[in-house]
Amino acid sequence: MSPIATTPKPPYYAVIFTSVRTEGDQDNYAAMADKMVQLAAEQPGFLGIESAREGVGITVSYWQDLASIKQWKENA
Repeated sequence: MSPIATTPKPPYYAVIFTSVRTEGDQDNYAAMADKMVQLAAEQPGFLGIESAREGVGITVSYWQDLASIKQWKENA
């Protein structure tokens, strides 16, 4: 099985985000998820992203280093 995200040879870092969908959030959730991926891709050090949603959503974003993760976290 090949990964969805194309990442370099390790080491690199992963940030894992989980979410629980609620009834009625389909439209807003999808739009916000798309926007978050777009914004993350513009950040220095961003390497890729993978997501799965079946009841509980799990998203893993990959980053070059801890400084890149910190910068992304601080970007409001």
